[in-house]
Amino acid sequence: MTDGYGSKADSAGEELGDALLDALFSRSPAGLHIYDRHLRLVRVNTAARMMRDFPIDRMIGCSLSEILLAFDVSDRGVIERTARRVLESGSPVFDLAFRLRSRREPTVDAVVSATVLRLQRADGTVLGVAAALTDVTARARAEADLRLLNEAATRVGTTLDVFRTAAEFSDLAVPRLADTVTVDVYDTVVRGHAPTPESRDQGAALRRAGFRSAAGPEYQGVPKMGEITTYPPATPYRAALDTLAPRLIGRLNPDASWLDADRRRGTRILAAGVHSMLLVPIRARGLVLGLACFYRWRNQTPFDDKDLALAEQLTTHAALCLDNARQYGRERSTARILTGRLTPPETPRAAAVDLAHTYLPAGTGGAWFDVIPLSGARIALVAGDTSAEADAADPAAMGELRAAIEALSDLDLPPDEILERLHDLASRPQPVPAGTPGLPASDTAPASCLYVVYDPATRLCTAASAGHPAPLLLHPGGQVETLDVAPGPPLGQGIADYRATERALPAGSTLMLYNTALLADPTAMERSLPSRIADAAPGPSLQALCDSLALDLVADRLEHDAFLLLARTRALGPDQTRVWTFPNNPAIVSLARKTISAQLADWEVGPDLVDNTALIVSELVTNAVRYAKGPIRLRLILGDTLTCEVADDSSTAPHLRRALDTDENGRGLFITAQLTRRWGVRGVSRGKAIWAEQELVPSPPASMPQEQAPVGAGTP
Repeated sequence: MTDGYGSKADSAGEELGDALLDALFSRSPAGLHIYDRHLRLVRVNTAARMMRDFPIDRMIGCSLSEILLAFDVSDRGVIERTARRVLESGSPVFDLAFRLRSRREPTVDAVVSATVLRLQRADGTVLGVAAALTDVTARARAEADLRLLNEAATRVGTTLDVFRTAAEFSDLAVPRLADTVTVDVYDTVVRGHAPTPESRDQGAALRRAGFRSAAGPEYQGVPKMGEITTYPPATPYRAALDTLAPRLIGRLNPDASWLDADRRRGTRILAAGVHSMLLVPIRARGLVLGLACFYRWRNQTPFDDKDLALAEQLTTHAALCLDNARQYGRERSTARILTGRLTPPETPRAAAVDLAHTYLPAGTGGAWFDVIPLSGARIALVAGDTSAEADAADPAAMGELRAAIEALSDLDLPPDEILERLHDLASRPQPVPAGTPGLPASDTAPASCLYVVYDPATRLCTAASAGHPAPLLLHPGGQVETLDVAPGPPLGQGIADYRATERALPAGSTLMLYNTALLADPTAMERSLPSRIADAAPGPSLQALCDSLALDLVADRLEHDAFLLLARTRALGPDQTRVWTFPNNPAIVSLARKTISAQLADWEVGPDLVDNTALIVSELVTNAVRYAKGPIRLRLILGDTLTCEVADDSSTAPHLRRALDTDENGRGLFITAQLTRRWGVRGVSRGKAIWAEQELVPSPPASMPQEQAPVGAGTP
């Protein structure tokens, strides 16, 4: 019984063994490779032979090293050492993953997981090794795609900058998805604006915001970073943007009509050997921001639908980050426009004063000053402040206030009248809810303003204050005093009552404008300033003195923005100003022209400037003779510019107009405007004065063609 039973068991075991071998070699889904003791391939199963992209059955008799090389396995040494270790020790190895690449066209990549076992007889004789290979390409790809998407969430959009975000996106995708990635966004996006359908019409400008190539960081694309480009019609790029549908070009035809070798982009694509492309519109929140392009030229595996899906997911995330950066750029630009006007200006060079300033920000905003050139070589020094805290300060309102001051300054109004008009603007009811941009109103934090005008020809200082501290005056000898400026109410508060104070200043005096955050008690400054100046370094520059005083005066804990503006006055001597008075008679036009020509010759002014000034004086004096009744006053001022003024007793302000070809007159102010840097009209004690300002080195007229401009007049 036992023998019979054992014989039947042995027979059944042999049958099962045969069935198992048959299943492994003919029906198993896993590829089975059998190697001998010398690691030469001796047999493969049907699953291995049926892998058309990897014709392993043609390699019977080849060594493991040769097979790995044929399938372009990168880590061949690791696999060979593993197989030998299994052969020697008998310990199996599981889940040994590596990548295969076919040599046929199109190239196919596969990731396999191998289990390696030693083969031996019952007596322990080693016969070889068996390797069971399972294709895990889909799983490995899904895991890699998921890792890439997870990295995108942390690596793309770390800053609110369009170019930086595009660079992060490009760096992430190369080389794991593509060999080259480009990001082009509409130029309006870089400027913080939302592209409209009209802005995406044919010929719309796109700017290269991101680029990355596997060739290296020094490699530049076409166009280069930051340059403008357009997508020609009848190209895949334009089609992707017009249809807003991603495009997959699995196999690029070098003879495609849109690959124009005469265009730089087409030449670069052909030269690089690009064989596959993905074009994905960048879309976020209903906006089309641009186009992301993915190219393969080093990786010989062409893009497929799964690559396109991954590129869409990555681009969607990048698009949101780019749109965040766009919106931030818009808000930042707005803030710069608004708060930028609240920061200290670049002090201009002026004949009237030498300037220096120190601005100590505390983050509250609202403290500001301006230096505004006026006619007749005069200059306006303006300072302002608000008592609002950082969260209550309205930069838009303060920006509009300063814009209004600048516009009123162009009218050459006296300081008290400027403050009255500002008060009127600030007191008007706002047609918008409280807190929106507008001039400071009565329900907002009060704004102070000090307006000072200095005339270097007369050394006269005229000042008016709307609740702002009066300026300090530092005499050339070191004495300090506070100018007696009558304080009026802050802008928009109470009833406007502003009075101008006039004071003749000694040449070399220094006006000091500040706000209460820097100096709350000016009387203390009057007592201590002389000693502070005496303790300063010998012969300090005006800027060094300004910095030293500001740092000495500022509190240890600055809770509001503070500033100090120093203006050291100059005086125009008799050799820089000349005044003539002529009777109102047509004959004086020629006399005035000859008079100023002679004076300009004494000042050794260039002949072109003499001719221009003679023509300007002729036109302005002619107008004065025609429309005024009393004497005519002519003044020339030679400072950083040449200023010509014609004053008469008529209060009617002239207006610039363009005369017709048939008109016999009406061209005086038009000619003046063409020949001067700027011109204007201001009121005087009796009548008005028309003034015109010219550069001492005249530029060619704007209408003159560049090639006809005189040498030395700004031509290249």
